[in-house]
Amino acid sequence: MATWNDVRRIALALPETSERSSRGIPAWQVKDKGFVWERPLRRADIEALGDEAPDGPILGAHVTDVGVKEALLADDPDVFFTTPHFDGYPAILVRLDRIAAAELEELIVEAWLVRAPKRLAKEYLDTLP
Repeated sequence: MATWNDVRRIALALPETSERSSRGIPAWQVKDKGFVWERPLRRADIEALGDEAPDGPILGAHVTDVGVKEALLADDPDVFFTTPHFDGYPAILVRLDRIAAAELEELIVEAWLVRAPKRLAKEYLDTLP
């Protein structure tokens, strides 16, 4: 089970990442472009999801494209979900208390790579073993 401390630790370990808060809701950015954020459900989300609406902590994360999003939704619907607000948009919602730490790290790094400037992403990838 992952926590906000895990999100913070993983995100801030990535190059040129900062944490910002808007109305007490944290978001992580690379070069002023958000890549993961806390995403409380709004009334419209809860109405759309009905009984399926989760009540635990929710992380929003950018993904490469809608195809990746659909694959995550199909692969693990107990962890990943979406709302009509995100229809057609390359972002996924994550039940933070249901994702394993290793999977969370992979998701956050991928979100960072999607949003980081190409030069910075290449430099980061070149440092990996």
